Amino acid sequence: MESGTRKRLAEIAAEKAQMPFHGYLEGKESNIEPIVRHFPKWNLQDADRLWCAAFVYYCCVEAGFQIPYSPRECITCSLAGCGGWEEYAVGDSRIEYHRREEDLPEAGDIVLYDNVFINQEHDHIGIVLKADGDTITAAEGNTFHDNVSRIVQRQRDAHIRAYIRIPDGYCYDREQNEKCS
Repeated sequence: MESGTRKRLAEIAAEKAQMPFHGYLEGKESNIEPIVRHFPKWNLQDADRLWCAAFVYYCCVEAGFQIPYSPRECITCSLAGCGGWEEYAVGDSRIEYHRREEDLPEAGDIVLYDNVFINQEHDHIGIVLKADGDTITAAEGNTFHDNVSRIVQRQRDAHIRAYIRIPDGYCYDREQNEKCS
């Protein structure tokens, strides 16, 4: 498999967000099985309306990043949870973690949000496709908590918690649960 790059991650995320993926909607069965299958403790019903972080993980894997669904840096949850992404980024020194005010994000960065849906920290996540001064364009799963993936434009404001930048070629050894060289 080809090593992942942020450019490829942005391309995959844009493509997958526009499919669109969706959980259970009136008159439609869920089509998020390709996303959910990466998380063995989940099924379609458990993931319904809670799959934004799992969408990010799915896009990372599709883009060629080799990351286990629950790396040892994740303390409170797997990468199916937004908080797990922050724990993972902060715990692995190869991954860059930037507070919103530190840097302008780049395509292929992961964006963590606070207070978007349920007035809590880590309540949403997406993949940056483009950043322009005061706004970002991002690919997101379960957008607006309506159970659908899409591309959205958001203000670069207090709702953005941080950006995570996985380096091109990054891999995490799944069998040993150790970092690859």
